[in-house]
Amino acid sequence: MTLHLISHDLCPYVQRAVIALREKSVPFRRSDIDLGNKPDWFLALSPLGKTPVLEVGGTAIFDSAVIVEYLEDSQPDPLHPSDPLARARHRAWIEVASATLADIAGFYSARDAEAFERARARLRDKFTRLEAELGDGPWFAGGRFGLVDAAFGPVFRYFDSFDRIGDFGILDGLGAVAAWRRALAARPSVAGAVTPDYPARLARFLRRRDSHLSRLMRQSGTG
Repeated sequence: MTLHLISHDLCPYVQRAVIALREKSVPFRRSDIDLGNKPDWFLALSPLGKTPVLEVGGTAIFDSAVIVEYLEDSQPDPLHPSDPLARARHRAWIEVASATLADIAGFYSARDAEAFERARARLRDKFTRLEAELGDGPWFAGGRFGLVDAAFGPVFRYFDSFDRIGDFGILDGLGAVAAWRRALAARPSVAGAVTPDYPARLARFLRRRDSHLSRLMRQSGTG
C-alpha cells in the first residue's frame, strides 16, 4: 500500500515526515497544497488545517509527531532508540526542535530590530544548550541516525538562507552544532526532503514579509 503525504513546499514539519519515510525506504506519493487557499477535501482530512497529513488507505493521520510515531510502529528500521529512557529523552529533544522552529518563525517575522534581537537571543540560547548535549557525532545519538536528527534537519536548512542575508552570530563558536549541521546537510534523506528550488522559494517567502529580516534582505540585495 503506497502512502499519500499531503504537504506544503516550505513546511518544516512535512520535511520531518519525508525524512522518516525516506530513512525507512517506505514508498509514498506526495501532493503539495496551497495553505493560503486550502481545498475543501484537505480540510475534511485535517481538523487542524495544517500539513503534513498522511493518508493510509482510507485513514488520515495528521500532525508530524503522530505521523513519525505511526511509522515507527508500523515500519521496519526503527529511528528511535530501544531503551525507554533514551527514547523519552529523544522525544523531549524533538520538542526542543519544535520550539526552535517557533523561535525561527519569530526571528523572520519580527517587525522591528528589538523584537528581532529578542528572537535571535532565544535561538542562540537554544543552540548553546544543544551544543552541551551533543557528543562526538556525527548524529545526535552518535553513530546512529534517529528522529531527533530528522527533526533538526529542517531547522538547520533555514540557516542556509539566513547565512546569505547576514551574520547574526546565532551559531558562532558552536563546533559540535556546526559538525552536526554539515552531516545533516549531506544526508540524502535530508537533502531530498525538499525540491531543488526550495532556497529560492524560501527567499521569496521571507522577502515578502513586512519584517526586519525582509528589510535586511532588501538592503543586502539577497533573495
